[in-house]
Amino acid sequence: MLAIVLSSIARTSAKLPLSVFSKSYSSKHNLFSKRELDDTAFFAHNETMSDRFEALQALITVVSEGGFSAGAKRLGIAKSAVSRRIRDLEDRLGARLFDRTTRQIQLTEAGRALHERAVVLLAALEEAEEAASSASGELKGGIRVAAPVSFAVHCLAPAVGQFLERHPDVSLSIDTDDRMVDLVRDGFDLATRIAQLPDSSLIARRLVIIRHACVASPALLEHLGTPQKPDDLSRFPGIVYSNREEASYWKFANDVVPSVNTRLDFANGDAVREAAIAGLGVAMLPTFIVHDAVRSGALSIVLAKHMRPPIAMYAVHPSTRHQSARARAFIDFLVDTFRGEPPWDRGLLGDGTADELST
Repeated sequence: MLAIVLSSIARTSAKLPLSVFSKSYSSKHNLFSKRELDDTAFFAHNETMSDRFEALQALITVVSEGGFSAGAKRLGIAKSAVSRRIRDLEDRLGARLFDRTTRQIQLTEAGRALHERAVVLLAALEEAEEAASSASGELKGGIRVAAPVSFAVHCLAPAVGQFLERHPDVSLSIDTDDRMVDLVRDGFDLATRIAQLPDSSLIARRLVIIRHACVASPALLEHLGTPQKPDDLSRFPGIVYSNREEASYWKFANDVVPSVNTRLDFANGDAVREAAIAGLGVAMLPTFIVHDAVRSGALSIVLAKHMRPPIAMYAVHPSTRHQSARARAFIDFLVDTFRGEPPWDRGLLGDGTADELST
């Protein structure tokens, strides 16, 4: 099956826009110095097809994970095996694919060209294999998801068990990182993002409404008093989530941004919450992060009637990449799971908060 699919891909590869294997491209850009490759040379011999597939997979994984060690961990093999696959690939092509330094690796021009082509080829392979396996009606294979740390911890992790139970041949790999990843470059099937999405090549589906709350510990409020309007926060120390611009972080309704004396910041929402519980300052956080602390009395919500409108959480995936049936099924599952009022908001905010989405 693998040899048939890759041979088919090879016969049509000249139609793809980035002809990394062609004589004209390699001659023009001086990418391959030892020998020129015709359009199908790389996939010409079925007896080495598996090795070449693994080499391309290693290349893509090293790039998406940002290094050989991380790539090896993702593939579940030794770093020496990944290095050997890349070295064999470079020898076969007669071109260096990575510029290696002690701190980082970067793709060369030849490496960038090959990586872009390899992503297309292996995506086509995955699509062909899925088409063959879907005849049984069962979903199979892995789904790579990028999600903000706190949303994954508080919302995704408790929910995904039901999806895995429905689809026993599907595996989930959820990368918990608050950074904005490149879905195509990093090899993700989809990502969940809390944002007003800019125009882009991503296709988005709304999952759930995210509300924010301004919170402080009861001890801090007893010491400094309860603020009645946003500008009252000027007498409070602030705790900031550093992955967001501070002016946007402190924004209230009608674009009011008070002056807050920020003395502490974290790149993680749960850390911000714990610092607020400790009485180190006032914070502005999504309700899915603070609802338990509010219900237990560890935190108090202030300025609820002044809160900015809620924002949406989206599932996004690239429009330029085939979306597998299992990824579509997972997005459908998330939409159904978080439909309606989020369970963490029920009875938490009362009637004084804005309900219309921020635009």
